[in-house]
Amino acid sequence: MTEQVTKVAVVTGAARGIGRATVEKFLCEGWHVALLDIDGETLARTVEALTTSNSALGRLMAVTCDVAEPEQVQGAIEQVVARFGRIDALVNNAGTAVFKPLLQTTFAEWRRVLDVNLSGPFLCSQACAPVMIAGGGGSIVNITSISGLRASTLRVAYGTSKAGLMHLTKQQAAELGEVGIRVNGVSPGPVDTAMAKAVHSQAIRADYHDAIPLNRYGLEQEIAEAIWFLCSDRASYITGQILAVDGGFDAVGIGLPSLRKDP
Repeated sequence: MTEQVTKVAVVTGAARGIGRATVEKFLCEGWHVALLDIDGETLARTVEALTTSNSALGRLMAVTCDVAEPEQVQGAIEQVVARFGRIDALVNNAGTAVFKPLLQTTFAEWRRVLDVNLSGPFLCSQACAPVMIAGGGGSIVNITSISGLRASTLRVAYGTSKAGLMHLTKQQAAELGEVGIRVNGVSPGPVDTAMAKAVHSQAIRADYHDAIPLNRYGLEQEIAEAIWFLCSDRASYITGQILAVDGGFDAVGIGLPSLRKDP
């Protein structure tokens, strides 16, 4: 009888939001999870809360890590392997944003956004892939954004970084498929995160509702469900794909309010 192996996921940007919701989903599915985040204090509180609420004692580990720093990434993954012995899934969720007009975005701001959002997934994938290969394969899910598909104001660095991450996803899928690693992307649309609640005015929220066929923001848990599916064996023949989890936002143009008023 084959011994059941407990799978291990690494989730970056795991202290809050979509990252935390993703960790909770993996825990519910019986995985061990390594949480990486630059915010060590929030990360520690998250692990304490999850350990209490999910009876996850021994199944979680936290590593404070800036994914834009190669040495920190390598050190973090070495800690994960020392603790859990394997890595089956990597969720490149860590990200940052600067919302400024094109001509007011400084080079330092541009560089930091690309370092975290694009170089971070590159570095984390480079560190995790050899461990996955040694274990027989695995899955990488890069969290991109609808902003990588649709340009909008104030997102020159953020949107460009996410568009680049979409192409990196395809490059990784093309090269890593033959060694048993699937690579896909999830592109969230507007999601009801704490950040969105803080910075999206009622007018902005109304505009998004008008543009989304499902007429609402997404939930962090809905994004987590898509991420886990792509990491699971249920997605065993899916690689190189970008899944927009956006309520249909990317699928439509203008005119939804008019259509709703005149069915």
